[in-house]
Amino acid sequence: MPSHDPAALRTYSYLGPRGTFTEAALAQVPDATGQNWRSVNSVPEALADVTSGVSDGAVIAVENSIDGGVSAAQDALATTPGLRIVGEYLVAVDFSLVARKGTRLEDVRVINGHPVAYAQSRIWIDANLPGHGHIPATSNVAAAANLLENELADAAIAPPSITEHYDLDVLAEHIGDNRNAVTRFALVTRDRRIPEPTGADKTSLVAELPVDQPGALLDMLEQFSTRGVNMTMIQSRPIGDALGRYRFVIDLDGHIRDERVADALMGVHRFSPHVRFLGSYPRADKKPIRFDPRYDDDVYIEARDWLRGLISSEPGADD
Repeated sequence: MPSHDPAALRTYSYLGPRGTFTEAALAQVPDATGQNWRSVNSVPEALADVTSGVSDGAVIAVENSIDGGVSAAQDALATTPGLRIVGEYLVAVDFSLVARKGTRLEDVRVINGHPVAYAQSRIWIDANLPGHGHIPATSNVAAAANLLENELADAAIAPPSITEHYDLDVLAEHIGDNRNAVTRFALVTRDRRIPEPTGADKTSLVAELPVDQPGALLDMLEQFSTRGVNMTMIQSRPIGDALGRYRFVIDLDGHIRDERVADALMGVHRFSPHVRFLGSYPRADKKPIRFDPRYDDDVYIEARDWLRGLISSEPGADD
């Protein structure tokens, strides 16, 4: 179990090996500097480290600007109790095509690459390597490492910094389809304390529909729209117990201590048979949340005071 002694080293799990984009995200976590970094092979393994106490926190990829939500992370967060997201970090995504020393681009027939990296580089790959084969890898760095461990593939899709860790040749740089691609990572812990509001926050939750019928999703979404709460992401994921049964992974602008967000969450809780609060935490981009003044905290507080006055028959409450 990790020590709660402030002087003791903390342990953070991340999708390894060294050199991955997840490691780059972990490097942005202020409290992780100088601590133990534990490389793992998958998101479920990283979260299992946290729930079992092997690690104090884990950094996982949750969303990509090209492919949207990372389904493995969303499913794991939705089904693993006792976890909280306490921070998010952004990493620009770029890819190179690397190979064993002496390999030429025209020699490449089979590529090793993480499925997400492969999908995000298909335009360049199809244009320059028509008829190629693809072998999936567990990570972008593992794809490169595999080249030195076996000869199943001729080249690999890897981060630009890969040559700092492995003796490989770079056959091509910037092969990603979108030069503006960014991946969002979350820092997940067992600490249920919620970071203080900053005015530039995000709230994440998972909610299930009560019934599969017309208008059910609209009824749930209205819990946010009628309170002026903006959703930055909503993605459906199958629950898995029957066809047509879905849960929704939702990111909101704002903090649970914001009156409008808290009221919306209570509305969803009344509506949905199962809601999992994943956390309120500072936005990585630090952009202040903008919303209609009608939904300011003071408006909610004044409305509650007015209602309390009516119930208690205070003089002038209904004037």
